[in-house]
Amino acid sequence: MSTPVKKVPIHLQSSQNRLLIRHGQVVNEDGITEDDVYIEDGIIKQIGRNLIIPGGTRTIDARGKYILPGGIDPHTHFEFEFMGAKSVDDFYQGTKAAISGGTTMIIDFAFPKPGESILDCFYNYRQKADDKVCCDYALHVCLSHWSEQVKREMELLTKEHGVNSFKMFMAYSFMLNDGELYSAFEQCQKLGAVAQVHAENGSIIAKNVEKLLSKGITGPEGHELSRPEDIEAEAVNRACVIAKQVECPLYVVHVMSKSAAEKVNEARLRGTQVYGETLVAAIGTDGTHYCSRHGFQHAAGHVLSPPLRSDPSTPLVLMNFLAQDVLQLVGSDNCTFNKAQKELGKDNFTKIPNGVNGVEDRMSVVWEKGVHTGLIDPTRFVAITSTNAAKIFNLYPRKGYIGVGSDADIVIWNPNATRTISAKTHHQAVDFNIFEGMVCHGVPEYVIVNGRVIVDEGQLRAVQGYGRYIESPAFPPFVYDPEKVADLKPERNGTVEEEIQNIREIEKIHLEEKACSSPTPTIPEGNVLTPSGKGARPEGQRNIQDSSFSISEDLDVERKSCIRVRNPPGGKSSGFW
Repeated sequence: MSTPVKKVPIHLQSSQNRLLIRHGQVVNEDGITEDDVYIEDGIIKQIGRNLIIPGGTRTIDARGKYILPGGIDPHTHFEFEFMGAKSVDDFYQGTKAAISGGTTMIIDFAFPKPGESILDCFYNYRQKADDKVCCDYALHVCLSHWSEQVKREMELLTKEHGVNSFKMFMAYSFMLNDGELYSAFEQCQKLGAVAQVHAENGSIIAKNVEKLLSKGITGPEGHELSRPEDIEAEAVNRACVIAKQVECPLYVVHVMSKSAAEKVNEARLRGTQVYGETLVAAIGTDGTHYCSRHGFQHAAGHVLSPPLRSDPSTPLVLMNFLAQDVLQLVGSDNCTFNKAQKELGKDNFTKIPNGVNGVEDRMSVVWEKGVHTGLIDPTRFVAITSTNAAKIFNLYPRKGYIGVGSDADIVIWNPNATRTISAKTHHQAVDFNIFEGMVCHGVPEYVIVNGRVIVDEGQLRAVQGYGRYIESPAFPPFVYDPEKVADLKPERNGTVEEEIQNIREIEKIHLEEKACSSPTPTIPEGNVLTPSGKGARPEGQRNIQDSSFSISEDLDVERKSCIRVRNPPGGKSSGFW
């Protein structure tokens, strides 16, 4: 049984099918070229100069601007129920805000409620998201406990539903112990999935909290005091050591301190396959905002875990680590709670719902702190805001890349324009912004999602339900050495363009086979089937696992982002498919 196909609004079906972007600089993580880009039916069809295109094509002049792959935010929490509250940005408001800032795909975390299986959790998140998302999305799945059932359902999610990443916690009441982490990492390695960890020493935090509360420290300043950076660093190191025992690729979410980042670097130098993500919050602000003189609402508005660090040099150090490839990605960890929700912890800092904004401002803040200051160039910007996420979670080159055959998720970036960040003007539902008053050089003037111009000369025209769930195939070749998993995948020699075209042909065949072999039930429009006695489970938009094909095994993933090339991988094309 298959999920009902969402109907695209008529005005989107009949307009903007063809688009030409001219006179801009095309930026991929491996170089910059001066090319035009022709888009048709949501796909990049031609890149080059003097392209032959059909009449009636809309043209956008990108002179003096950059043509970037749409941002991929690898870390969001929309409609997340946590610490007695639900995050106020839902999948509509959150993805709408993401697009306005230049992000065209998000990866959210499906977190199970008490007693809920991870399989049911996955489908509940699909049901919440599918009819709301304005851009494409994927899902990580959180493991709040460990059992044989969890182990079996991880396999189902990986092989049948396009989940290739699982998150474990080393803090909070649902943290896994070292033995459980070992088992979970081992299962990830077996399935070709990426293990993710929230790295803090939860046992030490609990003792610190006990001590601080006994001394009468109840305000937001107690949050960072209870979670000093050395216990973040200890947990990062411990997670890397455990992952190394089972040769499991590890992704450390929200690295928030210098010492934690150094532990990531030390593990990489020892040969551990580990990737570090920091947050836009960590490079755009710092923990001095926890000081009581700012008032409760301001301080509580900055509370997240691991916390912002009060050492004001931390943001610059983390930005330098991104420039040096010590850290590889910038996420937002967007998990927004309004002022009333934050007040749940007014008399006890441990009850302040953890989370801040960032999905809308991530691209601009990274550009301001990185490119505008000269620490990174536009190619590295593309890598840390889009391409590296696409590669790690096996979405590349469909996402995170401007090339023939890739999805037309594109940002036309004006490096000379400025904007001032404010809660009064942002598109998020939250009533507070941790970057309030920051002036950013670099603005997304046009944002194109699946070939449609959604931000048009700065005007946002998001469409609820326009996005799709995108499966993330197992064994991403950027993470798992293709030679070590060669027995699981056939050898290929095609170009990037041919690879993506083959993927689309495989998807079409699979959809036709499923349509012929299974009767389709009558389902009310907009409904999603649910599991566990509530109906059949929905299927994803595509299932590359059903084939023996992988999208990017023979790409040279070791290329340095600063190399300037004239032609993208696979060359340029001036003809039609």
